[in-house]
Amino acid sequence: MRLVISSVSGEPMYEQIKQQIRSAVLSGELKPGEALPSLRKLARELRISVLTVTRAYNELADEGVVQNIQGKGTFVMDKGSESMKRQLADRARAALADAAAAAKAADIPLIDLMGMLEETYQQE
Repeated sequence: MRLVISSVSGEPMYEQIKQQIRSAVLSGELKPGEALPSLRKLARELRISVLTVTRAYNELADEGVVQNIQGKGTFVMDKGSESMKRQLADRARAALADAAAAAKAADIPLIDLMGMLEETYQQE
């Protein structure tokens, strides 16, 4: 996983870190149990404060995305956790809202859209 931080985006750096790590976890790029880079290592790589990385990791832990283990590091939580299930469901809802809007714009009937969803679901 490679993080890209922009100092001119207007979004706090810790938020950029959180979003990119959360996205990598939800997409499966980061697997359950996988260790994140150490606070110091990531801060050094991104050329930012250790406190910024600490805040991002702590907020991700509060959300249930990662787990901080004293003396060992920060690890990706299993997608079976309630928080992860909720986030994945929210992501699916957002994707379905986009699909529904596109289908309406293309005048695709609901029954056809449901068939497309079922076909796609079976392929995954």
